[in-house]
Amino acid sequence: MSDEARPAENAEKPKAAEPSGVDLARVALRAAKEQARARGDAAQQKRQARRGGGLRSGARADGRDPMAFGAAINRLITERGWETPAAVGGVMGRWPQIVGEDVAKHCEPEKYDEDERVLVVRCDSTAWATNLRLLAPQLVARLNEDLGHGAVKLIKVNGPGGPPRRYGPLRAPGSVGPGDTYG
Repeated sequence: MSDEARPAENAEKPKAAEPSGVDLARVALRAAKEQARARGDAAQQKRQARRGGGLRSGARADGRDPMAFGAAINRLITERGWETPAAVGGVMGRWPQIVGEDVAKHCEPEKYDEDERVLVVRCDSTAWATNLRLLAPQLVARLNEDLGHGAVKLIKVNGPGGPPRRYGPLRAPGSVGPGDTYG
C-alpha cells in the first residue's frame, strides 16, 4: 500500500456519534420552554413589585410550591437528557422478567454504554455465555421493543472472570498487594 493512500484512510475515520435531529430538536424545545418560563416568572415578579407586594404566598400554585419527589426526579431526567440511561437502568432491574428466570440465574447485566449503545452481560459459565450469544439478536429486539428503537444495538456477552491476579510467587499474610507498604 502506498503512503499516499494512507492519509485518505485516516481522514475517513468515523467521528463520535453526533446527536440526531430528534435529539437536537428535543434539546432546543427544552431550552425554549425554560426561557419562556423564566420570562414569565420575571414578568410576574415585576407585577407583584408594582403592587407593592414582593414575593407573597397565595392561594394559587406558583414556582415556589413544593413538588412531589417523583415529579422532581422526572423533571431532572428530562432536563438532563437521561431518558435512555434511566430506561436501561429499569431494564437491568427487570432483567429476570425480560430474559426469564433460568437465564437470569446464570447471566446478569453489568453495564450499558450510552455512546455505543452496547449492553454488557456477564455469565457464570462459558456454556451460558455461548447460549446467550445465540439468543442475543432476539434479546436486542425485545429490549428495543421495550425501550424504543435503537436504544440497544449490541449485547456483548462476557464469560466468567478468572481469579484475581496475584503479583509475585511469595505473599505475606494479610498483605493487599504491591501497594501495601509501611502498614
